[in-house]
Amino acid sequence: MTWENSAITITTLLPIAGALVIAMMPREKDRAIRGLGIVFTGAALVLAVAIAVGFDYGRDGLQYVLDVDWISAIGVRYHVGIDGISLPLYVLTFLLSFLCAIYSWRYVPDPGRTKAFLALMLLLQTGMAGTFIAFDLILFFVFWELVLVPMYFLIAVWGSANREYASIKFFLYTLFGSIFMLLGFLAMYFQGPDPHTFDMVVLRDYGIAGGFSQTFQLVVFGAVALGFAVKVPMWPFHTWLPDAHTEAPTIGSVLLAGIMLKMGTYGFIRIAIPFLPYGAQKYAPWIGALAAIGIVYAALACLAQKDLKRLIAFSSVGHMGFVMLGIATLTEIGIQAAIFGMVAHGVITGMLFFCVGSIYDRYHTREIAKIGGGMLQTMPKLGGIFAFVAIASLGLPGLAGFWGEVMALLSSFSPNEFVLADQVGLFRVFMVMGGIGTVLTAGYFLWMLQRVNMGTLPDQWREAGLRDVLAIEWVSWGPLLLLILVLGLYPRIVFGVTDEAVSGLLTLLGS
Repeated sequence: MTWENSAITITTLLPIAGALVIAMMPREKDRAIRGLGIVFTGAALVLAVAIAVGFDYGRDGLQYVLDVDWISAIGVRYHVGIDGISLPLYVLTFLLSFLCAIYSWRYVPDPGRTKAFLALMLLLQTGMAGTFIAFDLILFFVFWELVLVPMYFLIAVWGSANREYASIKFFLYTLFGSIFMLLGFLAMYFQGPDPHTFDMVVLRDYGIAGGFSQTFQLVVFGAVALGFAVKVPMWPFHTWLPDAHTEAPTIGSVLLAGIMLKMGTYGFIRIAIPFLPYGAQKYAPWIGALAAIGIVYAALACLAQKDLKRLIAFSSVGHMGFVMLGIATLTEIGIQAAIFGMVAHGVITGMLFFCVGSIYDRYHTREIAKIGGGMLQTMPKLGGIFAFVAIASLGLPGLAGFWGEVMALLSSFSPNEFVLADQVGLFRVFMVMGGIGTVLTAGYFLWMLQRVNMGTLPDQWREAGLRDVLAIEWVSWGPLLLLILVLGLYPRIVFGVTDEAVSGLLTLLGS
């Protein structure tokens, strides 16, 4: 077996090997355990970067493919590969996981349980990464569900006061969506080509060729879209997210926002649209409507939040609304915007949760009123970083948050006229709602910064000896801060990767 065949399998499964090694370590070897977490996530990141360096960006189609029998009785194969759509998200998974491992060198919620915490984080990493490389529906579902258990325990064991409620709500919502998604996969298996198969490439080609009936597509698209929508999460399936984010430990929030939410939007692009193109055409206006409502709703909800972490959590609902709006247009610009928006959101919102975690470590509260302002006076570096990332999140031109949102709005003005000819006016309404959402987003972020960074420093914090940014924070945050700037100034870093794959997808769909 060559490196090209085995590369992504080795890279994806390496964190599980790390989790097993950490699980066998004595509990009292706390620093060694944290060091192993950094070593294994770092090694996996190096391999992921090597895959990106060796990737041929000039051609469409899967690369680093491994396709072998797995469960032959039902036609399940271990079929993995990577293309321009999945590569940015795959690399981002390993980058964020590595930075979380570095951050954990100092910030582990319960030092007495470091071994279990890092082992679960590594298991979560494999599940997230595997979702982006799986090209068999059952293999995809296995990786999809693999993330559920470690994230549940990260929230339930290391979360804050209402962790039990938040973890159970997270588990039930995502499990509910997964059931419908699995039923849709089984329906495509039985109604697909003969012999029956779960292979995603075969089913994609079959669906694009019109193999599935229109009625079948309408029913099954609704089922799989529900599973993906819960994971995104789209309004009104979003209510688990603010609770999960608010109660999760910092590292859990970073990985949940940075990677896990993207699994749902990726599922729409990879499975729902190409497998069931007629269903995508008919559901597109509804998806666009829910996305536009979610953008405005989330911004208004943010204006009402008193908890800093909950505010950032609701902002994710709005940002993912822009991603879904781009997908709903069924255009090349829209899907490019969606993928760029996923990467940018992962970098920016992951960094925001890092900031909030460090703010809580100093103030021991996330209540905006209790922080009381003046952070720039006592911690100018932390306050400056927080302001920089918040401004990136509101979509300031020149920073990473701008391109995904402006291109999503642009694609809404001219949706895919080949399949949405009678919906152009409706999508322009969605564009206006998205524009209103951007104004409200600027409002709540700037108001938050005024209440946290600006103003007079309260007396209780004046003599508290609050520490500014620590060395371990600079190390774990530096790559994200740099990416926020580089992605804003040179967005081709992502668009150059995704261009061929997205063009190929839209060509297959006949648009």
